[in-house]
Order: sequence, then C-alpha cells, then structure tokens
Amino acid sequence: MNAQPPIDPEQLPALLAGCRRMERASQRQLYTRFYSYALSICLRYAHHREAAMEVVNDGFMKLFRDIGRFDPGRYELQSSFQGWLKSIMIHTAIDYYRAQVKQQQQLALEEAAYARADAAPTPLDNLAYEDLTALIQQLTPAYRTVFNLYVLDGFTHEEIARQLGISVGASKSNLSKARGHLREFLQRTNHYAHAESIG
Repeated sequence: MNAQPPIDPEQLPALLAGCRRMERASQRQLYTRFYSYALSICLRYAHHREAAMEVVNDGFMKLFRDIGRFDPGRYELQSSFQGWLKSIMIHTAIDYYRAQVKQQQQLALEEAAYARADAAPTPLDNLAYEDLTALIQQLTPAYRTVFNLYVLDGFTHEEIARQLGISVGASKSNLSKARGHLREFLQRTNHYAHAESIG
C-alpha cells in the first residue's frame, strides 16, 4: 500500500555510509529519496498533512542520530532499511500521539480547574490508499492510532497497550469504535457496499 522509494539499490550502501559519517549531502539525498515513503506512513497517523510532515522530520532526525545501529543482517539491504525506517516512523508517530494526549489532558485539567478487533481483511483494504488515508484522518487521535497499529501495521492489542500505556480492553474498544466510525464515514461517502461488511 505504501509507495516504494525510487532508488538504485547500488546507491543505498554509499548513502548509508555517508550518513554514518554525518555527511550533509548523504543525509539530504537519503531524506529526499525516502521522504514520500515515510510520509505515506505518517499520513495514516496524523490528523492533517502538516502534522504528518512534522512526524516525518522528527523521524528522520532520529534515523540520522541512530544510523549506526542499523544492521541489515542477512536480509536484502533496501527492504531491511525500509523496514527499519517504517519502524522509526511508526514509533515517532506514537511519540507524537502521546505528546498530543498529554497536552490535551493538561488543557482539560486547566479548563476543569477554571470551571470548578480482529486481524481479518476488511473492505477497507479495497479502498484506494488516498481514500483510506482521508477516512482514517477523520478519526480521533486515539481511534486513529489503534486502528493503524492493529489493522495496518500488524501490532497485537497487547503490544498496542504497552506502546500507548492503555489497557488491552481499551485498545480493543478503540479499535471497535474506530471501525464503527469508519463504517459511518463510508456510508456518508456512498461506499455502502464496503460499509455494511466492516467488522
């Protein structure tokens, strides 16, 4: 579903080596080559494009900082690197979500003081990527994050609970509510056949 970055596999080792040496030119090239791929991941987690771009930039900062830890092992270099990049972007998006939740909780406390799912394929898989992203962005941050982690990125409810600091029950509830909202969104946008069979 994510766009594949247009890069010559023979160039990647040299770019990674340059990034390990903290060479700006190599960092710029790697960023440019993989920007669209990273953005396609972060758009699913962010409420709007500007937030997704912020997550992408934060993710690349972490990538450049930790590039020395990347080890493709026995795997093909490009697919291994893409997997590592995807993991960084997902975890950066989770960090962004946590910061947003903390900020919203703080604002709620200030206002109060002032005032005295399962992994089976779903019809969503048949939507165009852009349509799916647009629908997901309409969800609340909690529903959007759990839906992405569980349905699209393959995390279990136990893993999601640990990552987000919530209970397994809350993860399952958020997933169920996310699917319900997506069903409503699909009905409103005339995707009735899809909406009727969402889990």
